[in-house]
Amino acid sequence: MKIILIALGHKMPSWIEDGFAEYVKRMPREFAVQLIELKPDKRVGAKTPQQVMAEEAERILAAVPQDARLVALDERGANWTTMQLAEQVKRWHGDGRPVVFVIGGTDGLDPKVKQRADQLLQLSALTLPHGMVRVLLAEQLYRAVSILNNHPYHRE
Repeated sequence: MKIILIALGHKMPSWIEDGFAEYVKRMPREFAVQLIELKPDKRVGAKTPQQVMAEEAERILAAVPQDARLVALDERGANWTTMQLAEQVKRWHGDGRPVVFVIGGTDGLDPKVKQRADQLLQLSALTLPHGMVRVLLAEQLYRAVSILNNHPYHRE
């Protein structure tokens, strides 16, 4: 199963890059993770947040493989437990389609991206920095896979 993380934002602090890389490195080969960083649009002139999100949406959707399952991270999305995420990863692995997670920009995700999404997922009710979301998502995916493989990383 190929997992793709599309994230608006670049030039992350080294601790973000290191944390993300650590969890990606731990993933088994059958759960390969790829990061696609998209440069956020600049707020120049009289661009509204809606215009910025619409322009970012075009680039996000262009980066999503046609046959992929799209999971958009959104504050109003489903709030899964780690065990529920593990069950979803198991189902997704079974259908063989790539899974794409999208982290929006500072203004969030355009409605076009949310409409295209197969699932809206909330990682936390708290507002989190975009870079930290990368690390948190990578850790939770690693944790979910470790649960599926009966690895002792996750304890209940």
